[in-house]
Amino acid sequence: MDRAAGMPAYRQLMHQVRDAVRLGWLRPGDRLPTVREVVATCGVNQNTVLKAYRELELAGLLEVRQGSGTFVRSTVESTATDLSPELRRQLEDWVRSAREAGLNDEDMRALLGAALTREDGGA
Repeated sequence: MDRAAGMPAYRQLMHQVRDAVRLGWLRPGDRLPTVREVVATCGVNQNTVLKAYRELELAGLLEVRQGSGTFVRSTVESTATDLSPELRRQLEDWVRSAREAGLNDEDMRALLGAALTREDGGA
Protein backbone atom coordinates (compact mmCIF):
# COMPACT_ATOMS: atom_id res chain seq x y z
CA MET A 1 0.00 0.00 0.00
CA ASP A 2 1.20 3.45 -0.89
CA ARG A 3 0.12 5.68 1.98
CA ALA A 4 1.27 8.78 0.08
CA ALA A 5 -0.81 7.96 -3.00
CA GLY A 6 -3.77 10.08 -1.94
CA MET A 7 -6.05 7.13 -2.63
CA PRO A 8 -7.81 5.16 0.12
CA ALA A 9 -6.24 1.79 0.86
CA TYR A 10 -9.41 -0.12 -0.07
CA ARG A 11 -9.35 1.50 -3.52
CA GLN A 12 -5.67 0.59 -3.94
CA LEU A 13 -6.56 -3.02 -3.12
CA MET A 14 -9.39 -2.91 -5.63
CA HIS A 15 -7.06 -1.60 -8.33
CA GLN A 16 -4.49 -4.28 -7.55
CA VAL A 17 -7.07 -7.04 -7.91
CA ARG A 18 -8.53 -5.56 -11.10
CA ASP A 19 -5.06 -5.15 -12.60
CA ALA A 20 -4.13 -8.73 -11.70
CA VAL A 21 -7.29 -9.97 -13.44
CA ARG A 22 -6.78 -7.64 -16.41
CA LEU A 23 -3.22 -8.91 -16.90
CA GLY A 24 -4.21 -12.54 -16.54
CA TRP A 25 -2.34 -13.06 -13.27
CA LEU A 26 -5.68 -13.95 -11.68
CA ARG A 27 -8.29 -15.92 -13.60
CA PRO A 28 -11.90 -16.93 -12.95
CA GLY A 29 -11.93 -19.58 -10.25
CA ASP A 30 -8.69 -18.42 -8.61
CA ARG A 31 -8.89 -17.97 -4.85
CA LEU A 32 -7.81 -14.64 -3.38
CA PRO A 33 -5.83 -14.39 -0.15
CA THR A 34 -7.96 -14.42 2.98
CA VAL A 35 -8.70 -11.15 4.71
CA ARG A 36 -6.35 -12.19 7.50
CA GLU A 37 -3.54 -12.87 5.00
CA VAL A 38 -3.98 -9.47 3.33
CA VAL A 39 -4.00 -7.73 6.71
CA ALA A 40 -0.77 -9.51 7.68
CA THR A 41 1.07 -8.78 4.43
CA CYS A 42 -0.20 -5.27 3.66
CA GLY A 43 -0.59 -3.86 7.15
CA VAL A 44 -4.10 -2.57 6.55
CA ASN A 45 -7.19 -2.80 8.71
CA GLN A 46 -9.47 -5.81 8.32
CA ASN A 47 -12.39 -3.52 7.44
CA THR A 48 -10.34 -2.06 4.59
CA VAL A 49 -9.90 -5.48 3.00
CA LEU A 50 -13.53 -6.41 3.59
CA LYS A 51 -14.66 -3.17 1.92
CA ALA A 52 -12.44 -3.77 -1.13
CA TYR A 53 -13.61 -7.37 -1.50
CA ARG A 54 -17.25 -6.33 -1.00
CA GLU A 55 -17.00 -3.58 -3.66
CA LEU A 56 -15.43 -6.01 -6.12
CA GLU A 57 -18.12 -8.56 -5.34
CA LEU A 58 -20.85 -5.97 -5.99
CA ALA A 59 -19.14 -5.15 -9.29
CA GLY A 60 -19.37 -8.83 -10.24
CA LEU A 61 -15.63 -9.46 -10.29
CA LEU A 62 -15.46 -11.61 -7.15
CA GLU A 63 -17.68 -14.09 -5.39
CA VAL A 64 -17.56 -15.07 -1.74
CA ARG A 65 -18.17 -18.73 -0.97
CA GLN A 66 -19.02 -19.20 2.68
CA GLY A 67 -16.39 -21.35 4.34
CA SER A 68 -14.27 -21.56 1.17
CA GLY A 69 -13.02 -18.05 0.55
CA THR A 70 -13.17 -15.31 -2.05
CA PHE A 71 -12.77 -16.22 -5.71
CA VAL A 72 -12.42 -14.43 -9.03
CA ARG A 73 -15.77 -14.65 -10.75
CA SER A 74 -15.21 -12.97 -14.09
CA THR A 75 -12.62 -11.25 -16.22
CA VAL A 76 -12.08 -7.58 -16.91
CA GLU A 77 -12.59 -6.49 -20.49
CA SER A 78 -9.10 -5.88 -21.81
CA THR A 79 -6.68 -6.79 -24.51
CA ALA A 80 -3.78 -6.50 -22.06
CA THR A 81 -3.29 -10.26 -21.97
CA ASP A 82 -2.87 -10.14 -25.75
CA LEU A 83 -0.10 -7.55 -25.66
CA SER A 84 2.54 -8.40 -28.15
CA PRO A 85 5.80 -9.52 -26.62
CA GLU A 86 7.47 -6.64 -28.48
CA LEU A 87 5.21 -4.01 -26.93
CA ARG A 88 5.72 -5.48 -23.46
CA ARG A 89 9.50 -5.50 -24.00
CA GLN A 90 9.44 -1.86 -25.10
CA LEU A 91 7.49 -0.90 -22.00
CA GLU A 92 9.91 -2.80 -19.74
CA ASP A 93 12.84 -1.08 -21.51
CA TRP A 94 11.20 2.31 -20.95
CA VAL A 95 10.71 1.58 -17.24
CA ARG A 96 14.33 0.48 -16.92
CA SER A 97 15.53 3.65 -18.69
CA ALA A 98 13.31 5.83 -16.53
CA ARG A 99 14.68 4.24 -13.35
CA GLU A 100 18.26 4.73 -14.61
CA ALA A 101 17.38 8.40 -15.19
CA GLY A 102 16.34 8.67 -11.54
CA LEU A 103 12.57 8.57 -11.92
CA ASN A 104 10.54 6.82 -9.23
CA ASP A 105 7.20 5.04 -9.64
CA GLU A 106 5.20 8.21 -9.00
CA ASP A 107 7.20 10.12 -11.62
CA MET A 108 6.55 7.37 -14.15
CA ARG A 109 2.83 7.26 -13.29
CA ALA A 110 2.64 11.02 -13.78
CA LEU A 111 4.35 10.77 -17.17
CA LEU A 112 2.10 7.92 -18.26
CA GLY A 113 -0.98 9.79 -17.05
CA ALA A 114 0.06 12.87 -19.00
CA ALA A 115 0.71 10.80 -22.12
CA LEU A 116 -2.68 9.08 -21.81
CA THR A 117 -4.44 12.41 -21.34
CA ARG A 118 -2.69 13.87 -24.35
CA GLU A 119 -3.50 10.76 -26.43
CA ASP A 120 -7.19 11.00 -25.45
CA GLY A 121 -7.34 14.55 -26.75
CA GLY A 122 -7.08 16.17 -23.31
CA ALA A 123 -4.63 18.80 -22.10
